[in-house]
Amino acid sequence: MHQVDPPETPLSLQKKLGATGYLADERLAVVAWLALALERPLLVEGPAGVGKTDLARALAEALSRELIRLQCYEGLDEAKALYEWDYAKQMLYTQLLREAVAAQTTSATTLAEAADRVAGADAAFFTRRFLVERPLLRALTSETPVVMLVDEVDRADPEFEAFLLEVLAEGQVTIPELGTIRAKRAPLFILTSNGTREMTDALRRRCLHAFVDYPPPSREQAIIELRVPGVGHQLAAQLAVFAQKVRAMDLRKAPSIAETIDWARALLLLGASALDRELARSTLDVILKHEDDRTKVETKLPTLV
Repeated sequence: MHQVDPPETPLSLQKKLGATGYLADERLAVVAWLALALERPLLVEGPAGVGKTDLARALAEALSRELIRLQCYEGLDEAKALYEWDYAKQMLYTQLLREAVAAQTTSATTLAEAADRVAGADAAFFTRRFLVERPLLRALTSETPVVMLVDEVDRADPEFEAFLLEVLAEGQVTIPELGTIRAKRAPLFILTSNGTREMTDALRRRCLHAFVDYPPPSREQAIIELRVPGVGHQLAAQLAVFAQKVRAMDLRKAPSIAETIDWARALLLLGASALDRELARSTLDVILKHEDDRTKVETKLPTLV
C-alpha cells in the first residue's frame, strides 16, 4: 500500500475523509489531525452507531495506511491482544532437536548439571521465531505507520485498560523473555467507547478526546446522498428528519446512521422517490431491531411522516 504524507491542515484531512465517504465536522477533523501531528492516541466516545469505528476505517483509507483492529470484550487479555508463544511449534522443535539436547546432557556428571544445561537452552525457544503477534504487537512492529483501532475499549476489563497505558504512553511493550519492544513507526491509535463504563483518568490523560453524536438532519442527509448514489434529494431529507425524530423516542435501540443508509438503499430498490406512511410502515424493520420499538414508532407514524 502506497502511504501518503499526513495532511498539512485539518481542512485537508477533512477533505480526504470526505473522499472516503466519511463526512467529519470541523471539530472532529481538527482533533483527528492533532492526534496525527502530535502522535497521540484518540479516544472517540459517543452512542452506538454514530460512526466511531468507521472513523478509523476512513482515516486508514485517507492516509493509505493498514487498519489493524482489536475488538475488545470482557476477559480480553495480553495473549489475545499483544502476543502469545506458539507452544505447538516449540514442542515440534523440541522433538526435532531431541538428539541435540541429549548430546548436551551426555557428559553431565550430575542430575543438577544436566538440568542446568537444558535450562540454558530454554532461551532458544523464546525468540521471535516462536512469537505469535497479536494486533497490538503487529501495530508496534510494522515497518510502516498503521491505524490501530481498539474498538469498544469500555467492554474490556479495567485490568486490560491498565495494561494499555504503557502502549499508549510510551509506544512500547515489555515482553519478559525478550525485553522492551518499541514502535518502529508511531501508529495512530483510535480507541472507541460506547460508554458502557467510565474510562479511567489515567487513560484519558494519555489520549486526545472526541465526542461523536448523531448528526443534525442536514449532515445526515448529506451522508445518505454520498453513501447511496441515486437516492433523491427529497427522500434523503425525509429519512434524515425521520431518523432524528425516532432517535428522540424512548427506544431499546435507536437507529444508527448505517441503518438509515441501509433504509435508503432498500427504498431505492423499491423504486421510491419519497417517503409516505404506508411505505414507512412496511419497511420499518430495516431500521428497528426490536418488536416493541417498532410498535412504538408505528403508533407515532402520523407525527413522523
